[in-house]
Amino acid sequence: MPRTAREVPPPLELLCLKVLWSLQEASVREVREIVARSRPLAYTTIMTVLDRLVRKGKLTRRKAGRWFVYAPQASRDGMRRAAIRELVDGYFDGSEDELIRFLRTGGEAPPPAAPVAEERIDTVLL
Repeated sequence: MPRTAREVPPPLELLCLKVLWSLQEASVREVREIVARSRPLAYTTIMTVLDRLVRKGKLTRRKAGRWFVYAPQASRDGMRRAAIRELVDGYFDGSEDELIRFLRTGGEAPPPAAPVAEERIDTVLL
């Protein structure tokens, strides 16, 4: 079965996107310097991730001298919307109301409804 492309990028791609959203554009070296603060990765790893994001249409790339400069094509808010949609579809059966209820209750199940008193007709009198 063919896999469908997810709108929400995996963690390392998202980390590189966050760097580029903050810098607006950067080379592989500049992205790697910031990413290395939390994840010490090779230059070639970051280059591969950025190239993958270009192929997915999340970044643009232009030649600047001897290297490429990358810039975000996808907006942060667009990614947030895609992530929320994926969350709602996957965990709340597509219901935004269910997500809101979950957030309002802090993830706790709502208290059970009070039992409804049943009115019974005395069949002896009928």
